[in-house]
Amino acid sequence: MSARPIPVVLDVDTGVDDALALLLAVRHPALELLAISCAGGNVPLAQVVENTRRVLDLAGAPPVPIAAGMHRPLVETPQDASYVHGVSGLGALELPPSEREVEPVHAVELLRRTLLDAPEPVTVIALAPLTNLAVLLRMHPEVLPRIARIVMMGGAVGAGNATAAAEFNVWHDPEAAEIVLTSGVPVVMYGLEPFYRATVPAERIAELGRSADPVARAAGALLAHLAGVTEDEGRVDGAGAAAIGDAGTVAAVIDPTLLRLRRAPVRVALAEGPTRGCTVVDLRTGLGAGGETTKEAESHVEVVLDLDGARCAELFLAAVDAGAAVPAR
Repeated sequence: MSARPIPVVLDVDTGVDDALALLLAVRHPALELLAISCAGGNVPLAQVVENTRRVLDLAGAPPVPIAAGMHRPLVETPQDASYVHGVSGLGALELPPSEREVEPVHAVELLRRTLLDAPEPVTVIALAPLTNLAVLLRMHPEVLPRIARIVMMGGAVGAGNATAAAEFNVWHDPEAAEIVLTSGVPVVMYGLEPFYRATVPAERIAELGRSADPVARAAGALLAHLAGVTEDEGRVDGAGAAAIGDAGTVAAVIDPTLLRLRRAPVRVALAEGPTRGCTVVDLRTGLGAGGETTKEAESHVEVVLDLDGARCAELFLAAVDAGAAVPAR
């Protein structure tokens, strides 16, 4: 007998790989999607909300509450990633307009209500810059015990992608990331190392694009777009292959056995200059300089150092392709 679905909320800035993540979250029976909060990031906030509504329609989602949240970072001037995701945020994928209602409250209020009303602590899957969550934790500390954990797509142990040092979501709002990572809430940091490990080969992307299932076809179009815009990054193995990106973060909640985790303190570089937005992951053990004891055992952050990319991609593909069986938890 399968376990009860995991109650989750998603915080998104729906671009191409957020769309893949939404498809997985809606279609996989291991998750109970309670609400979706939107933030500006990959594209401006209004476009994020519209993309989210349309992708939920595509996935056949029930009427999940959606709310618009923070349109810009706490400090920085907003800089979107339309150079990766396209002007619409969904590459060349065109979806019909949606009639889904948007909640008449701020996303932070939707998150507060959802967390406090849920019968058990909720997992927050954070796929956007962490602005909404930082404001939530600062304004409403009463929700802290109602969060089972935050599983965030953001940061890196090594090189960044927005800059040499910083991953896009953290770079977009470093102050928000620092608030969340030092909040005391359990956090799983799913950074760039696992982000590029779960990949779909070119031939499988082509098969999805020929599917009779509109969700599979859309997934194929989104992956094909990612393959085209990231092929020069050198992070994905195989010509024409694409990483599932944010969808891997959702898969990590569905099946934590995919992950190789390491508990470690994480801080965010906030000073101006080339390291701004860098996640400083302290992987030391034992004694540091001057005999200072390192704090890995006390950290509430677990960093994903690696994952089983093949299994992760298959979990995603089985959920979005109607012709495949969804793996049991």
